[in-house]
Amino acid sequence: MTDIPVSDARPERAAPARTGSLLTADARTRRRNAAESRFRLYGIVAVGIGLFFLAALLYAIVTNGIGAFQQTGYTLNIEFREDVLDKSGTRDPEALKSVRTFAYSPLLREAMLREIEIHGIETPLAKAKVKGFSSPLDKLFSDGARSTLRDMVLADPSLIGQTVKVRILASSRVDGYLKGRVSRESIERDKNLDAVHLDLIDKLRDAGVATKAFNLAFITGPDASDARPEQAGIGVAMLGSFYMMIVVLALALPIGVGASIYLEEFAPQNRITDLIEVNISNLAAVPSIVFGILGLAVFIQVVHLPQSAPLVGGLVLSLMTLPTIIISTRAALKAVPPSIRDAALGVGASKMQAVFHHVLPLAMPGILTGTILGLAQALGETAPLLLIGMVGFVASNYPDGAVAGFMAPNSAMPAQIYEWAKRADPAFYERAWGGIILLLVFLMTMNIIAILLRRRFERRW
Repeated sequence: MTDIPVSDARPERAAPARTGSLLTADARTRRRNAAESRFRLYGIVAVGIGLFFLAALLYAIVTNGIGAFQQTGYTLNIEFREDVLDKSGTRDPEALKSVRTFAYSPLLREAMLREIEIHGIETPLAKAKVKGFSSPLDKLFSDGARSTLRDMVLADPSLIGQTVKVRILASSRVDGYLKGRVSRESIERDKNLDAVHLDLIDKLRDAGVATKAFNLAFITGPDASDARPEQAGIGVAMLGSFYMMIVVLALALPIGVGASIYLEEFAPQNRITDLIEVNISNLAAVPSIVFGILGLAVFIQVVHLPQSAPLVGGLVLSLMTLPTIIISTRAALKAVPPSIRDAALGVGASKMQAVFHHVLPLAMPGILTGTILGLAQALGETAPLLLIGMVGFVASNYPDGAVAGFMAPNSAMPAQIYEWAKRADPAFYERAWGGIILLLVFLMTMNIIAILLRRRFERRW
């Protein structure tokens, strides 16, 4: 007998001795390193493919839309003949308004014929006869050229009797020919121009009469009818988008932030709040066209707000943006450590003081970022605007004032791009790409502002 206890534990099996040096990778380590290298390669390939398609998309947008920022025109010395525009010589505004735009056609032809004679250009069009109000030379000019001259005379009657150098827009076919959009082969099936016109255009270009210049009117001007694609601009639609963003910012930001603060900081956790949170998450995934149907049914058919008005578009986009703002704001509030709240309450602050004086300032970068991203999403939406009539409206006039900017029918940048893309003339298709460039510039600017605000208000704890 012995007092030493008997242990049932079996002796541990010794680990197999490692063969080789610790500095030399074994087969298992090599396989693991190879798998890691392959995964990195897959990631690099995926990023490369994404960058390739992004570059291809940007290249397609720029190459197709850069032509919209240039427009072909003629620099002509227009003689505003008194015997045509003001036979009485009284300069009476009412008498000047009674002169139709067709009366300005001879002024354009005479100015073009003078340039042809000055530069010694030989063309059969210089000897073509005028039939009624039309001449083969008229096809070189924009349909709005005569209206341009008429507006100049009505704005300044003293021009009558003078010879003024004026830049006149060329027709869309001439503009397309100088930009390579229209070829001599395609012009054979065109009723507007023929080879004789193109020969004259080549000579006018060599003489410096027909030139391409920066098209500021595309950025600041209104839309035009199908007969004047060379005069179409996106300025009025940009203003419509601006008024809609004001409505979205004025409604979605305070309502979204207020709802987020209540749900995250003050609301009790029960079935009602759980149901609200689920519905908010579901609304964020609802297709945007559903909000357009809602806006058509409620704001137009029930409330009887004006169709195609930026106010209606802003209300619809506010409903669509609210879930995004609420979700992003709640995420920003959750990111603030609970110790901030506990410290504020511990020194005697009320619940509201702790939230508004301590939690909200720390969550402000995330709130601003989510709000601006929500606005950027609303700026690029087209589907809701289809239902409230903004696509079918030609934005040809600027609103008369601030109230008219909200209530008068207008268009928006995405709706204007959609409208141009479905028109027949290739010049409108080019302007659709140009509008996409401007829309991307606005979206990139808003994202850059979001990044700058986040860095400006960011606080570390």
